[in-house]
Amino acid sequence: MLPETFTFTPLKKRQIQADFSGGHITSDAGLLLLREIDRKSRLTERVANCLVDSRQTGKVKHELVDMIRQRVYGIACGYEDLNDHDSLRSDLTFQTALNRLNPLASKATLGRMEQSIDRHTVVSAHQVMWQRFIDSYDQPPKRIVLDFDATDIELHGNQQGKFFNGYYDHYCYLPLYVFCGRHLLVSYLRPSNIDGAKHSWAITSLLVKFIRRHWPETQIILRADSGFCRHRMLRWCDRHKVDYVVGLARNSRLQQQAEKGFEVARQLHELTGEKQSFCMPMAYAAHSWDKQRFVVAKIEVSDKGDNPRFIVTSLLEEKATQLYRELYCARGEMENRIKDQQLDLFADRTSSPRWWVNQWRMLLSGFAYMLFEDLRRLLQGTELERVSIHTLRLKLLKLGAVVIRNTRKVRFLLSDAYPYKEIFAGLYKRLGFT
Repeated sequence: MLPETFTFTPLKKRQIQADFSGGHITSDAGLLLLREIDRKSRLTERVANCLVDSRQTGKVKHELVDMIRQRVYGIACGYEDLNDHDSLRSDLTFQTALNRLNPLASKATLGRMEQSIDRHTVVSAHQVMWQRFIDSYDQPPKRIVLDFDATDIELHGNQQGKFFNGYYDHYCYLPLYVFCGRHLLVSYLRPSNIDGAKHSWAITSLLVKFIRRHWPETQIILRADSGFCRHRMLRWCDRHKVDYVVGLARNSRLQQQAEKGFEVARQLHELTGEKQSFCMPMAYAAHSWDKQRFVVAKIEVSDKGDNPRFIVTSLLEEKATQLYRELYCARGEMENRIKDQQLDLFADRTSSPRWWVNQWRMLLSGFAYMLFEDLRRLLQGTELERVSIHTLRLKLLKLGAVVIRNTRKVRFLLSDAYPYKEIFAGLYKRLGFT
């Protein structure tokens, strides 16, 4: 039996006591901000329309949109598992965020919802992402860059589609991500017993056709590392007037063509003792290619020796240095977006034995990411506009408060020592409240 009062070592002459009579206290009061952002963007509502509800109407206690919000908000606040919702369902903050006054869905109910996911739902959810991307622009941009990259999700159970990957040296999935700047466009789960570029040209085709229906004059550039340099991809881009800047794996022929540049770089390095680095354009055609293409070689010589790098591109009119250093190297920013997904939003939590459930969980992390990006846009001009999702969660969502709910009001009593009061108030105004 628990004691009524816990007495600790005193502070000077003052007794220190604790008990469980404080009422309902939450650590997620900042979820109210995310709730308003979601309400304005209608993200979870649109996602819910992608699902087919086969339940008997008279027996439904938890609508699909409520269950999707419950999962997405939970991930945003740092709760990665379905098990967490057996306690979160009674949390007044989550009930308020979902416009409910009674307990939310249990882990079993949420699990049944996830088990109903199929391929059609996943395709429709991606179209929601793409439409939100289009709607985020007031007018069509002159140029967009689509970043493609693959990563691994390590597996420890008996998941459907589980294979050992020699490159990553473990059993894993090999998901494909596509971003445009900070906009997530594709979160596609794949098995790991395939080529890293598998399905990428099919996804490119679907995505480009969707974009061109809305922006027929926009220049589209595909950017990726050498793992996506496949003749089918390059040929498709040439036929459909999609530009590309793609890494090219070095080989003896490429190094032979770039040797004159390395001779100059070595001589300069010997004279100055400093690292030499510049870019050199050249023409090249692999045996599997249907024509010669424009290749940029990065010539770099330092105390550690030669460091050749190559890219193939269709952008013939731009300078070689700008193509490599300013355009191609900028793709490294996409890796930070993947880290946002996997480290902060648990996209690697693919523990279900069923394939489509794991794909859906990746997408749930993507929806949470999209809400955070909406939040970040409201933070422009503040000290938090460029921080990680982990920091945004810690400083804006993990906000302690006493919750008082009665028949007239739901009050959140926030700490008067909260250090980001001004930013919180600024967000409140930018959301349209006065």
